[in-house]
Order: sequence, then C-alpha cells, then structure tokens
Amino acid sequence: MDSPLQESVRNRLLALLSSEDFKRIAPHLEPVDLARGFALSSPNQLSDYSYFIESGIGSIVASVSNGQRAEIGIFGREGMSPTALILNSGSAPYSIFMQVGGNGFRIESIQLSHALSESVVLRNLFMRYVQTTSVQTAFTALANATQHIEERLARWILMCHDRSDGDEIALTHDFLSIMLAVRRQSVTTALHVLEGKHLVAAERGLVVVRDRKGLEMFAGEAYGQPEREYLRLIGVDI
Repeated sequence: MDSPLQESVRNRLLALLSSEDFKRIAPHLEPVDLARGFALSSPNQLSDYSYFIESGIGSIVASVSNGQRAEIGIFGREGMSPTALILNSGSAPYSIFMQVGGNGFRIESIQLSHALSESVVLRNLFMRYVQTTSVQTAFTALANATQHIEERLARWILMCHDRSDGDEIALTHDFLSIMLAVRRQSVTTALHVLEGKHLVAAERGLVVVRDRKGLEMFAGEAYGQPEREYLRLIGVDI
C-alpha cells in the first residue's frame, strides 16, 4: 500500500515507485522551496543533493568561455536532476537551475545512490527517464538545425506549458533568448509572430498560451516525439 506521502506527491517518478522502493528513499526526502534561479547543479562538480520537482521548471544550460549560453533541455515534475548520478558519471559540464520557481524534494545524492544499488527496478525506471532526456536533447538539436526561430519558440513554449499548471508561464525575454541561443530582439520579433497568429499573448515576464492546438501545428514535428517517448518508457504523460 502506498504511503500517504507517496499518494500526495506530484512528481511522476516518485509517484510511480513501488511501495518498497519509495520506502527506501522516503526517510531521506526533504521538502524544499525552489526559487527562480536556484542552482540544482554546477558544471563539472559533484552534487550533494538530487532534486525531484513538484512544481516549477528546471533548465539545463550549456555554455562556453566567451559567455554564450544555450538551453539544451528542460524538466519539471516528470523528472529529477541531476541525471549524472543515475549514470554513475559523477558530474556533467553544464548548469542546471530553476527557470520557473516552484517546490519539490531533495535527497542526499549518496542516499539515492544507495537506493539505486539496492533495487534493480528503481534503477531501471530512472535509466528509462535518462533515455527520455537524451531524446529531448536530440530533438532540440534537430529543431535548432532545421527550424526557424518562430517554430523553435513555439516548441519551447509548448514544453513549458506541459510542465505548468495553467496557461500562464513566467518566461522573460532574456531567458527566452538563452533558451533559443538568439538575441533578445529576435525573441521579441518571434513572439510578435505568434501573437499575430493568436497563439500566445506576451506580457512583461509572462507568456500566456491562447491556442494550444494551433501552437502544436505551428511547432511542427520537432515537438511531440520526446513527449511520446516519455509516455512509452515511463507510462504516463509529462
């Protein structure tokens, strides 16, 4: 029988754990506020904690020495971070932080590592999740190589919408420029295109989805495959 805590969690991975596996980690889970900009992991550093988001959106950003940055992935209540622990690789060369504030749980990475070594079922679930993040990254590369900025923006808004509780998403132009690796002015122009098609409404620091189906059609095939892969491997929608 699931514990009261497991029945109340919104994180997809925690909710899908068997009662036995949840009991392995439940004593070590700590509720935590995850404010916008909160660092979940730093480049090339071991993380003391692993995080399971209940609300909000995390961002995975790669950067180079001249300061240029690009978002390579996002996640919310469907996942956890950092995945380097799952792969037993120690660290990764990118930053992971909250782009939309929320809350969740943290667990000492050493405790999660113990649980993963004790349960093949637990490890297999988390490895499947890592596969879904790889697919998302691959389709981000595809979108960056083949799509116009307006289509790429539509895709990112849809991905954020999937991980939000309503149609309003707190996304600034500055952060959107990082997401898409373009100038801020290019983001403003692309948002005007989506607004002109009545797909979204943009205010200062806020994007409102007005026509979800229309946005999906506009985004094209770069949106959808990672989401279907998550459903196939994890068994629930993002």
